[in-house]
Amino acid sequence: MSETISPLEWGPISLVRRNHGLEHATINLMSKKYPGRSFSGHSDPKGFWIIGEISTDELAEIVQEALKRMNEGEHGLAIHAHCGTNAVTTGVIAGGVAWLATLKRADTFEKKMDRLPWLITLVTGAVILSQPLGPKVQEKVTTSG
Repeated sequence: MSETISPLEWGPISLVRRNHGLEHATINLMSKKYPGRSFSGHSDPKGFWIIGEISTDELAEIVQEALKRMNEGEHGLAIHAHCGTNAVTTGVIAGGVAWLATLKRADTFEKKMDRLPWLITLVTGAVILSQPLGPKVQEKVTTSG
């Protein structure tokens, strides 16, 4: 019997997830060391880029520290509060709720305007409720610690 593997563990996807996790861990450590500086990054199957003001030598040291700490069990370093996954998760949920709210026929402008407060309330609630989901999606789907 062959073992079934998750699509998340398949070649290029697995590489992106691991690189994304190391990118986040690196940025988390850099942000702690330089709280006033802004850093961002981008990951793909071949590695990751860091954008920000830091020397290449110091960046290499921090990447090695991040990798060591994650290998020692600090998997939470792979989660970052400003990851695009958080925004996408919120957008999908809020957009889905907004779309569902528009399914009932509102064939006049007046009916559409009458529905607007309800739509705003639904989308606002979806945004609030989706906040804790972004980091969970990072943990389970878009990064690997």
